[in-house]
This record gives sequence, structure tokens and C-alpha cells, in this order.
Amino acid sequence: MVEVEVIKRLVELMVENDLAEVSIRDGEEEISLKKAQAANAPGPYLQAPMMPPPAVGVPAPAAPLAPPPAREEEDTDSGLVAVPSPMVGTFYAAPDPSSPPFVKAGDSVSPESVVCIIEAMKVFNEIKAGVSGVVEQVLVANETAVEFDQPLFKVRPA
Repeated sequence: MVEVEVIKRLVELMVENDLAEVSIRDGEEEISLKKAQAANAPGPYLQAPMMPPPAVGVPAPAAPLAPPPAREEEDTDSGLVAVPSPMVGTFYAAPDPSSPPFVKAGDSVSPESVVCIIEAMKVFNEIKAGVSGVVEQVLVANETAVEFDQPLFKVRPA
């Protein structure tokens, strides 16, 4: 059986070297790892690397996130700037199911405007726009799994 530390190191190497797949055979042991599909690619599930469980009885601190930098590359046709996801998790458009969304198309945002929440490992993280302008498109449906750096919104800079 392959040790967990070996698997973790292989995942790190895949991320560092931007590899989509790696297979290794050592004698009779063999391991094959594949990167999860992007959220907008076909496929029923997204995969995330396994994380160790939190210590029992110790709540995980919710670290405040810096607003993600708006993507430097702009949509050449329209001048829109993408607001990317800073992590893998579940996208929530509103603070709770009975509330309206944080933003919708046509709303003005500032770099500090909260545009959504991403839940990762039972921690709810407020995501800020990171750019001033008008939201032109919401690219992700509520309660959808998102990947790191996946565009969430398109904003027309002010």
C-alpha cells in the first residue's frame, strides 16, 4: 500500500509542475493520479486533494481573505475583468438561502465589496471583488463547486 505522505508529495509535484496526470510503478506497487476536471468541463464530480481532518474539539480559525486580485488579462472583445475564485470550494451567491444575492448583473462594486461566499472545509469565506466597476456577468450558479482561479464574475472596470 502506498503511504499517504508519498501521495501528498506527488500531488504537490503535480501542482508545482502543472501536470494533469502522473503514474508511477515501483515493483508491484503502482499509483496513478489525475487532476480534477474544471468546473465547466463535462463530468459529474470535482475532486480535491485529501486534507487531514481538523483536531477534535478545536474549531478551525477563519482567516480573513485578502481580496483576490482581479485578473490582469481582460476579455479583449469587451474589456471585462474576471474575478477569480481564490480557492476550491462551494460557491454561495447569498449569505443564506432566504437572502438576496450579494451582487447581480448591473450592480456596482468596489474592491472591498463582498461578492460571494466560498465554503471550504466547513469554513465560510467572504470573497471580495478586488476591482471597481459594474458586474456584467455572474458566471457560477449558486451552490456550485468551484476550482482555484476559476472566473466567478465578469466586471466592467470603472
